Parts: sequence; C-alpha cells; structure tokens
Amino acid sequence: MIQAYYSAVLDHPLDDVWSLIRDFNNYPAYIDGVSESVIEDDKRGDEVGAIRRFCYLGNWIRQRLVDHSDRQHSLTYAGLEALPFPEDDADQSPAPTRYQGTMHLRPITEGDRTLIEWSVDLETEPADADRWRALFASWIPDWTESLARTLARTRPRSS
Repeated sequence: MIQAYYSAVLDHPLDDVWSLIRDFNNYPAYIDGVSESVIEDDKRGDEVGAIRRFCYLGNWIRQRLVDHSDRQHSLTYAGLEALPFPEDDADQSPAPTRYQGTMHLRPITEGDRTLIEWSVDLETEPADADRWRALFASWIPDWTESLARTLARTRPRSS
C-alpha cells in the first residue's frame, strides 16, 4: 500500500468549503472534468454506503462513501472497480489499482481559512507504485485547485 498526499490552504472559511464538498454527489460542482454524477439506490449524498457513479474526462467511475463526518469535516471514499492507468506513451502501462481517498478539512483561525488534506491510499503492484503515486500526486493538486476556483466563483470572500 502506498499513499499520495496533498495539503493546501483555501482562502475560505471551513463551513463554506465543507458545505460544497460534504455532499458526495456534488463532485461536478467543484471538480473540473466531472460532467455528471448520480447517487445510486436513492441514497443521500452524505449517507455512508452511498455509491456515486460519475463521468470524469469521459470515463465512468463508481465509488462508495466509506465514512462521512460533519463533526470532523471529513469524508472517505473507495473505488468499486480497480482504476486502469491512463493511456500513455510508455511501453507497458501499470496494472490497475484499487484505491481509497480521504478529504479532511481543518480550520485555520488566522484569517478564517481552511486547511484541506487530501490523501489517496493505493493498492498497487510493487513495480507500479512509483508511477501510480506520481500520477495521483499530480491529480490531487489539480482537483484541489479546481475546488479553490469554484469557491472563488461561488463564495466570494467577505471582508
């Protein structure tokens, strides 16, 4: 098991950030490249066990909400199918990986800002670990920047 981890400071209050991400089905609202998301079986977007099926860059992905805490401002999701490595120019692509991600928010009292910690645990073949970690190490900052841009558009910072 390997982990990709990223943290950043968002220039918005914790409650604003949490209200955007707490609904597991709200992915298209803040992740560029997600065009659709549907919660299966009429579950709520904050209900542990809910499964979201979403389209990311033309690929359909299914994930289960494993943990959700309004008190701790965190949520954990797991991929239901092994994720294939995106096509690249390499001779041999890494084997698909299983993964589980966690988004955790913490308040930063100075300036009423938010620390976001986003980690993804990956179950990979040992020979593929470095390539998978590097891929997620590039994706997570992109997703976090997408969240920051959404917050800037939808929740202007009050002075």
